Parts: sequence; C-alpha cells; structure tokens
Amino acid sequence: MRKEIKILLPITVVVIIAAIVGANYYRSSIQSERKPMATTANSSLVREDSPTLGAADAKVTIVEFLDPECESCRAFNPTIKKILKDYDGKVMLVVRYMPLHPNSLSAATFTEAAGEQGKYWQAQEMLFQRQPEWGTKHGPSPGAPADINALFKKYAMELGLDASKMDGAFAENRYAAKLERDKKDGQSLGVRQTPTLFVNGRKLARLNESDLRSLIEEELKN
Repeated sequence: MRKEIKILLPITVVVIIAAIVGANYYRSSIQSERKPMATTANSSLVREDSPTLGAADAKVTIVEFLDPECESCRAFNPTIKKILKDYDGKVMLVVRYMPLHPNSLSAATFTEAAGEQGKYWQAQEMLFQRQPEWGTKHGPSPGAPADINALFKKYAMELGLDASKMDGAFAENRYAAKLERDKKDGQSLGVRQTPTLFVNGRKLARLNESDLRSLIEEELKN
C-alpha cells in the first residue's frame, strides 16, 4: 500500500500543476484576445510619420482615417477637437488619409507640406472651414488640378507659409507614396468610408460623440 501511495502522489501533483498551468494559459489567452490592436509605428494602424495631436504618452490613441474633402469629416472635426480638449493629456489623435474624392490628394499634399513648416493643424482647419470653396461636392468644381493648386497656394500665403516650398511639394508629388500607403493600410483594416475611427485599435461602430466617449472611457478604465 505504501508503494502505491508513493506512486500516486507524484501523479496527483503533476495533475494539479497541469491544471494550474492550463488555467493561467487560458486567462492569458483571453487577455490577449481582448488586448487592443497595437498602435505602434510598425503596425498598419499607426505609422511613424503620421500627424499626431495630444500627449505622446496618452493612455488612449484615436486613429482617424479621413479625407480633407469629405463633408462628414468636416462636420465631425469640431467633436474630435472638443474631445481632445476634454481629455487633455489622456487622449492622442493620429491622422491617417483615405483619399476618396477628386481633390483629396491635392488637399492632403497641402496639409502635409504645411506640416513641414510647422502648421499642419492650421492648414487642416483652414481646409475644413473653406471646404465649400474647393470641395467638389459644394457646387461647381473649381476647375482643373492646376486651379486647385493655385487656390491652395493662396491659402498657403494666408497662413504665412513659404510659397516656393509649397510649390515644390506639389511639383514633386512629394507625398504620393505616403497617401497611397495610408489608403492601403486603411483598406486592410476594413476602412470603407470617412471618417473611420479606431480607439486603441477598436473600431468605432457608429460615428457619434456619445459612442466615441463611451469607448474612450472603457479604454481609460483598462
């Protein structure tokens, strides 16, 4: 009988250890599944050259795929800015491009070129405010791309930007690869319309302030 006890005891211990290890692995797997998509420079969600606004160490990162010519992006922009103010230090905004309209590429080129001169957000705000002047959905089109670029050059002068540098950005089509990359990244993430928002990797199902705030609050509690 004593020999049997000596044999059974190690087996019992092994079974208990295996159960504990299995339980820990299960909990780890569940946590991994719930973990938001990584918002790192190497992911398709955030790139190292993406424009950002807010604290770099914020607990919550909002990634917005937008189109400067999109009317819904323009309409939702004040909500985004309000949320950044309300959650100051807790939320960071990352902008990605999803160019879907005729003048989107020129508009994104304008904001990117302005960013090189330290006025990205001023340029974005100007384009949203004056979207009726240059957006194709607001009545007659301003004309050929050259006319659009001339209008953006006028905007650049109003912002106090170096016009020759702006001309160079358009002449070189400097950000074409970046804009195409952003579009492909968005498509790989299921972005089909603008604006599309992700909160710590979680896609916002319905575009409204209430749902966005709820998602932010959930992430802040994690």
